[in-house]
Amino acid sequence: MAVEEKNISYRIYLIAFVIFLMAAGIIVKLTNIQWVEGDYYRKIAKDRTVQNFVIPANKGNIYSSDGSLLATSIPNYTIRFDAIAPTAENFEKNIKPLSDSLEILLGKPSAYYHSQLRKARSSKNRYYLLARGLSYTDYMRIKKFPLFSLGTYKGGLITEQKTVREHPIGKIAERTIGYDRIRHDGKRDGKGIEWAFREYLNGKDGKVLKQKIAKGQWKPIRDINEVDPQDGYDIVSTIDVYVQDIAHHALLKQLELFEADHGCVVVMETATGHVKAISNLGRAKDGSYYETTNYAIAESHEPGSTYKLADLMSLLDDKKADTSSVYDSEKGIITYFGKKVRDSKEGGYGKISLGRAFELSSNTIVVRAVYEAYKDNPKQFVGNLNKYGLNSKLGLPFQGEGAPYIPQPGDKNWSAIALPWMAFGYGVSITPLQTLTYYNAVANNGKMVKPQFVSEIREWNRTIKKFDTEVINPQICSPETVAKLQDVLANVVKRGTGMKLYSKDFSMAGKTGTAQANYNRKDGESLHYISSFVGYFPADAPKYSCIVVVHEPNTSRNNYYGADVAGPVFKRIAQKIFTDAPSMNEIKDLNLKNIKQEGNYNKFLAQNIENIDVVPNVKGMAGMDAVALLETLGAKVRAIGVGKVRKQSLQPGQPIDENTTIILELS
Repeated sequence: MAVEEKNISYRIYLIAFVIFLMAAGIIVKLTNIQWVEGDYYRKIAKDRTVQNFVIPANKGNIYSSDGSLLATSIPNYTIRFDAIAPTAENFEKNIKPLSDSLEILLGKPSAYYHSQLRKARSSKNRYYLLARGLSYTDYMRIKKFPLFSLGTYKGGLITEQKTVREHPIGKIAERTIGYDRIRHDGKRDGKGIEWAFREYLNGKDGKVLKQKIAKGQWKPIRDINEVDPQDGYDIVSTIDVYVQDIAHHALLKQLELFEADHGCVVVMETATGHVKAISNLGRAKDGSYYETTNYAIAESHEPGSTYKLADLMSLLDDKKADTSSVYDSEKGIITYFGKKVRDSKEGGYGKISLGRAFELSSNTIVVRAVYEAYKDNPKQFVGNLNKYGLNSKLGLPFQGEGAPYIPQPGDKNWSAIALPWMAFGYGVSITPLQTLTYYNAVANNGKMVKPQFVSEIREWNRTIKKFDTEVINPQICSPETVAKLQDVLANVVKRGTGMKLYSKDFSMAGKTGTAQANYNRKDGESLHYISSFVGYFPADAPKYSCIVVVHEPNTSRNNYYGADVAGPVFKRIAQKIFTDAPSMNEIKDLNLKNIKQEGNYNKFLAQNIENIDVVPNVKGMAGMDAVALLETLGAKVRAIGVGKVRKQSLQPGQPIDENTTIILELS
C-alpha cells in the first residue's frame, strides 16, 4: 500500500513538473511576444485593421479667356450608416427626425427610411448604404441631420468622397482640354491641357485613417483627416467660348455637307499667338462627327498649294524674282524628270506675272520660278524653308505634336524631283498649326509667335504664373517682302482662287490649297483630297489668323477645291466674329452725379438717423443699406453672410465711437 501511494506521489510530482514546464514555456513565449516580437505583431494587427487611405485632391478648374468654365472637378459623395455606433438612447431619440430629414433630401417616404434604419440596427449592419452621388451641398446638409450631427462614432455617419471631372460646355474643344487618367494597367497618361499642366492642376492628395469594421468595409477613425488634400491651381486658357462655338459649328456644317472623313479649324490671335478656337472633328460609322484626334496639332501631311507662300517669300527675299516677273505656264503642263506638273485650269494661264500666278495658284509658274532660281543651289532654297521654321516642331506643351518634314539636299531621300515637287506642296509634310503659325507671321508684319493655349495659372485671385507671348522669330523676312506677300494674299480673295469668299463688308486675306493625298494609289482606289484655306482678317489690320483643313471630301460632287470646301468655313468665322459680336458701349463718366439718387439717399438718412451718437436698429434692413448707414455714423462694420440683417452685435441705443466695430449677421 505504501509503495502504491509512493508511485502515485511520483506521478503527481511528474505531472506537476510537466505543468510547471508548460507554464514556464507559456510565460517565456508571452514575454517574448510582449517585449521582443510585440512591435512586429502589433504592426501586423494594425496594418490589417487600420490603414491610411488617400483622399484625392480636387483638381483645379480650366477656364476660357472670357471666364467660362471648360473643365471642373465636382465632389461626389456616398453616404453610409454604421447602425451599431449610436447608443440606444441616441438612436431612439433621433430615428424619427432623421427619417423625416432623409425624406426631404432623398425623396423616399420617411416610413421607408425609418424601417430600413431599424432593420440595419437589428442586423448589426455597420455599412448600410443610404445614398450615392450626392453633391457637396447635399453632403453638408446631411451632416447636420439629427443623429448624424453627432459625428462618426456617436452618430454613425460614414462618408466616402470622390471627384468627377466635368466639361460644362460639353464636347467642344474636348481634345484640346484633354484628360489625365489612370489606365487599366495602372499607368497614368493623358492629352491636352489636362495632361500638359497636370503638375499645377492636380494639387496634393490628403490622407484619412480608417479602421476595418467588416469584410472589405472601412470606416474613418476620426472626423478629421490625417492630411487635408490641397486643391490644384486653376488654368486660364486662351480659348474664347464665343469664337470656339462659331468655329466648331462652321466646321461641322461643312464636314456634313461634303461627307468628309475629318477636319480641323484653328483661330489664333495675330499679335499674341493666343489660340482662341480649335476644333477637330472625325466621322463616326453612323455619319456623326465628334472629337477623336487633335488633327490640328498631331496630323502632319502634304499641304499642297498653301506651301506656295514659302516659295514666294524665298524668291522675293533672295531677289531671285519679283511679283512682277513674268513666266509662261506652257499651256498648263510642265515636265521635270518625267513627272508632269499640271495647272487646275486646262490650257494653263499663258504668260502672267508671278504675283498673279500666286493669286490663281498656278502650279506650273510657281514651280518653274522656284526651279529656275534654285536648281543649281537647292540648299539655298531648303535653307530658307528651314530658317522660316517649316522644318521644326513648335515645341507645344502637348503630347503628340506632328513632326514636319522637308527633304534635305544630300540626304538619301533627296532626288532630282524633290525641288520642283516641294514647290507646290508635295514631298513635304507639315501640321495645320505649323502652317498657321507661318502665315500668322506674315499677318504680324514678319514677327513669328508661338501658338499659346494657356495664358495664366491662378489660385483664386492670385496669379501663380503668367505666360507671355513667345517670339519664335522677330523678323521672318524683310519688311519689303512682307508687304508684297500681304498684297498678294489679299488679292487671292479679291480676284484669285478665293474670290468666292470676297465681301465688301469686311476684308480677308489668305491662300487656298488642294492636295491629292493618294497620288500613289492602287488601281481602283478612289481619289482622296485635302482641301484647305489659311489666312487672316481683316486684311488691312489683321487681328485673327485662321486655318481650315478638310480631309477626303466626297469627290462625287466634283467639288473638292480648298476655296469651295474649306473657304466657306473661314468666311463664316470671320463674318460671325465681326458682324455678330456684341456691341460694347463705353461708359464715359463714372463720376457723373445722379440728382434723383442723391435725393433718395438723403431722404433715407433723414428717416433712419434720429440720433447720430447711438447705434440704430438695422434688423431687417438689406445688408448693403445697413453697412452704408452704420459707416456713415462712423462705426466700423463687418458683415457675415448675405441678405438682410438677422442680428447685430451692438444693440440699438448703445453709444458709437470711432473704434466701435459692429458685426452684422445676414441671412
